[in-house]
Amino acid sequence: QVQLVESGGGLVQAGGSLRLSCAASGSIFSINTMGWYRQAPGKQRELVAYMTNGGSTNYAASVKGRFTISRDNAKNTVYLQMNSLLPDDTAVYYCYRDNGYPPTTYWGQGTQVTVSS
Repeated sequence: QVQLVESGGGLVQAGGSLRLSCAASGSIFSINTMGWYRQAPGKQRELVAYMTNGGSTNYAASVKGRFTISRDNAKNTVYLQMNSLLPDDTAVYYCYRDNGYPPTTYWGQGTQVTVSS
């Protein structure tokens, strides 16, 4: 089992910044991907960004250039720096980890991000 604990959500004005963190603990495997999904009210959950243990990244087109994902492998922690936030970024953000191979997916509890106009 892997536990994911998120932090850093909150309320911010449009144009502002937030930084999300997600720390993994438990049965950690070196082969993994960590990232973030988000779900806005009435919408499907969508991928925001992910980063492999090797450092490869992928971003949703809607956040590219504004959000940056990074990780500290020694701390088993992934970060999401969110700049130039828009009201459309308002959602619950979920951390995930694909652990091992074949991967088992674990989810965090979610953290609310609200961007006011």
